[in-house]
Amino acid sequence: MGTRTQRRRPELAAFLRSRRARVTPADVGMPPGLRRRTPGLRREEVAQLSGVGVTWYTWLEQGRPINASPQVLDAVARTLRLDPPEREHLYRLAEVPFEPDPEGLTRRISPEVQGVVDALDPMPATVYNARYDVLATNAAYRDLFLVPETLAPGVPNVLWTLFTLPDPLSPLVHREKELPLMVATLRSAYGRHVGEHAWEEYIRGLSAASPWFAELWASGEVVTPGPRVKVFRHSAVGEMRMTSQSLSIDGMPECRIVVYTPEDEETRAKTAALRERRERLWPPALNN
Repeated sequence: MGTRTQRRRPELAAFLRSRRARVTPADVGMPPGLRRRTPGLRREEVAQLSGVGVTWYTWLEQGRPINASPQVLDAVARTLRLDPPEREHLYRLAEVPFEPDPEGLTRRISPEVQGVVDALDPMPATVYNARYDVLATNAAYRDLFLVPETLAPGVPNVLWTLFTLPDPLSPLVHREKELPLMVATLRSAYGRHVGEHAWEEYIRGLSAASPWFAELWASGEVVTPGPRVKVFRHSAVGEMRMTSQSLSIDGMPECRIVVYTPEDEETRAKTAALRERRERLWPPALNN
């Protein structure tokens, strides 16, 4: 047994005991009973409610070297009323590949985060998760990217859009240079999610939709996110040079606000022109 595993076992045992102690019988619809010395649920009650054997759960809580499946850990997590960060912590301590709840795949953006993104206008800003799903945008981002051509694929994912649009319709200039870097960035995040159903389906689906993506994915290249100067094209104003900068978000691991700032005065003027165009076509009064 490795040193990391030896350290995880006591942590797992202590974590499970602490979570069990805070759940009362009333929380799970059980009568309190007499002579209850345990502050929360008993081990046998957790086992019963989770549909696992008492001995198995006891060994798990004692930190013994037993195997745990995601299905069993999910059952224990539900019984102990674990929130998403606690559930992930349980998986890590049990050394089981973590997969978010299916409901957690579509993350909600808080009004505060949306407010920050909106306030960055006239600079285009968006919120991506590690798979490049688009979780939030501001009006300037929509000015630049959400033109009818990019809406055609109907998938709110940047990589899916860029790999399935014909090159003449892509808002990204120099695709041959930029898309390999984006795929390598995706792979750096994928390392934390190997084997998770949602990620594997995403990779398989995009590989089937784009042979080029499949080729790049097979190359195994890995890079981490970082600021880059990118060139975009827009039918109304032409080419624009923008620097992308990622900002982390407290409470939203693996999500980031990406802000695009003009690289030169010409692009700054074009950004302002797109905003004026938006306000001319869709005056604010129409949205009130």
